[in-house]
Parts: sequence; structure tokens; C-alpha cells
Amino acid sequence: MRALSLDQTRTRPLRQGPVALLVLMAVAMPLAFSTWSALLNNFVFERAAFTGVEIGWLHTVREIPGFLAIAIIPILVVMREQSIALLSLVTLGLATAVTAWFPTFGGLLAVTLVSSVGFHFFEAVYQSLQLQWLPRDRAPQVLGWLVAVGSAASLVSYGLLVATWDVFDLGYDTVYLVSGGACVAIAIYCLAAFPHFEAEEQTKRLVLRRRYWLYYALQFITGARRQIFVVFAAFMMVEHFGFEVHQLSALFLVNYIANMGLAPLMGRGLARWGERNVLAFEYAGLVFVFLAYAGVYVFGWPAWVAATLYVLDHLFFSLAFAKRTYFQKIATPSDIAPTAAVSFTINHIAAVVLPVSLGYAWIVSPSAVFLFAALLALVSLLLALLIPRHPVPGHETIFSGLRASSVE
Repeated sequence: MRALSLDQTRTRPLRQGPVALLVLMAVAMPLAFSTWSALLNNFVFERAAFTGVEIGWLHTVREIPGFLAIAIIPILVVMREQSIALLSLVTLGLATAVTAWFPTFGGLLAVTLVSSVGFHFFEAVYQSLQLQWLPRDRAPQVLGWLVAVGSAASLVSYGLLVATWDVFDLGYDTVYLVSGGACVAIAIYCLAAFPHFEAEEQTKRLVLRRRYWLYYALQFITGARRQIFVVFAAFMMVEHFGFEVHQLSALFLVNYIANMGLAPLMGRGLARWGERNVLAFEYAGLVFVFLAYAGVYVFGWPAWVAATLYVLDHLFFSLAFAKRTYFQKIATPSDIAPTAAVSFTINHIAAVVLPVSLGYAWIVSPSAVFLFAALLALVSLLLALLIPRHPVPGHETIFSGLRASSVE
């Protein structure tokens, strides 16, 4: 496969450039992962009789490859990031395709681990490629459009599930095979159709810099808080309210319709108001959402309240790409790939521990799990307020600006 520099791609048609490849990858991943997520809670509840304990263990195992994403750094010595991303998509798609063949606790742990290697390695490299291939002045808007594209792919998956699950009496096996196969097909096409796009040479060793500490801290807290949303918010819909596959898929459908419409606006808002304001808005909203989740159990609020909160929750989380543009603004360009791997590992430190431990807490008090998430969101809010209005290298936090002034 031949290689092209980013300067050379400017003379190529848009459909053959790096943005087109980013779009296709943004489509492929949700076809597999979103379908897996949409069916997972019902599948494990109906076929494997999971409780909060087992679902906690499953998600703990799922997060192990995210914790080990730092292993991407030595792989960079022998393989380009673009190839890692596409081969990871193939791995994710194949594992998703055979998920229904393993309806036991041990079987689901094994196939989930394999699919998670594909998902987490892809996400780490994909985020790195976005920051390398997109110019800083256009990154917020383009990232917003990529979120919208991914939401559209998820919308197709969920829309087909809602429309056909009962009508055609679909089974888990058929849906997993089709969605995983579609992901594999797109990845293979991308491997064959696109050249390698080369940005600035990346550092191929571990990079930990003191001046990135706020970015690391935001990633750590986000990873801890995100697990409660991913693991327990959807499980609540099935366990507490008895949502069936088509009902849960319809809820996801609403999420992605909202994301399709709002994500480009979020990108423009990020370009206008900056990372600090956007992230503060996200985290303040999440504090409210998680407190309200706890209220569902404490006050016995009905299913429509929980469903509304779930949609709001998803919308707030979609603003997370503001962390990536913050890092893009403060980073040395050659640090992007290794730091993407390191930050992914940092993001998953708590993710490996929390699902299983909170799974046991869930049995005693689901509301306590959501109150803990609200506390984490509050910590994230306080950290976001440390981001300067215009972050640049040497001015990564409001404190670094104060130090620079004192020296002058």
C-alpha cells in the first residue's frame, strides 16, 4: 500500500482523502459495537440469567484491553496507525458476529475480551489519527460531523432492530452476524481502497509529560464515570423497568437522532466558546442527570423519566470530544500517538475495577451507584474550570498562565 503525505492529499478528490477514511471508520465501528450494546443487556438477561454481579464482571473484562492500550506504542514500531485501526475493526466485527454462539458466563467473557481488543485499540488509534489529520482550526467542526456520522450508523442499526425485530422474529444470532459482518466488510474495503496517509512522525516510546497533567486527570475521572453510564444506566432499563429489545433499541434510536442533529452544532459551539465552557456545561449537566437517576429509585419515578434522563446523559457525553481538541491545542505534534495510547490506559484504570465492585454495590443500593457517579461528575466539573480560555503549549492550565506571568 503506497503512502501519501497530508500535503499530497490536498490535490485528491475528497472521497479519496483522509477525511473520507475517517468517515468510513466512523460508520464501521458503530455497526458492530452499537448493535452489540443494544442487544447485550437483553441477551445476557434472557440467555445467561445475568444479575448486576455478572454484568459487572463482563464489563470489567471488557475494559481490560482499554487498560492495556499502552501496548499500541511498541506496535507502532512495526505497523502504521492506520493499519492498526483497520485490523482492529476486523477483530471487533468478527467477535461481534459470533457473540450469540457463546450464551454462557465464560463464553461471553471470552468473546467480549476479543471484541474489546478490537474496539479499544481502534478507538485509541482513531482518536490519534483524527488529531493528526485534522487541522486545528477545523478540528472542532469536523469532529462534530464525525460524531454525527457515527450516530447515523448507529441510527441505521437501531432503526432496523426496532422495525424488524418483532415483525420478522429475528434472533440474536442473525443480528450479530449481519452487524459484525458489515463492520468487517467496510474495514477490508478501506484496507484495499485507501493509501496510507502520513502526518508528522510520531514518537514511538512512552510519553508522560507533567504539562499534560490536567488532560490525564480529566481522562481518569471520565473513565470512572463513564463506566456507570455504560454498565448500569441501560441495565436499569431492563432490570428495573423490564424494557424489551425493541424498546431499548427505540431509546437508543432517539439518542442517535438527537446526536445527528446536535453534534455538528456542538462542534461549532466548541469552536466559538472553547473547551473550558463546553466541558463545564457537560459535567454540570451530568451531575444533574446522575442525581436524577438516583431519584428514580428513591422516589419511584416512572420509566419515561428514566428514559428522558438516558437521552440527556447520552447527549452530554457526546461533548467529550472537547477533551481531544484541548489536548490537540497543548500537545507537541509528535506526542499525539503515544499520548493517545497512554491516556486511553489512564481512562481505563478505574474502568477495570469499578464495574465489578459497583456490581456488588448495585445489589444493595442502585441509587448509591448513581450518587457516586454524580460525585465523579462534580470532580470533573472542577477540573474543567482549570482549562484556560485559549490553551496553547506553555499555557495548559490557568496555573501555568499565572506562573508565566510571575516569571515575566
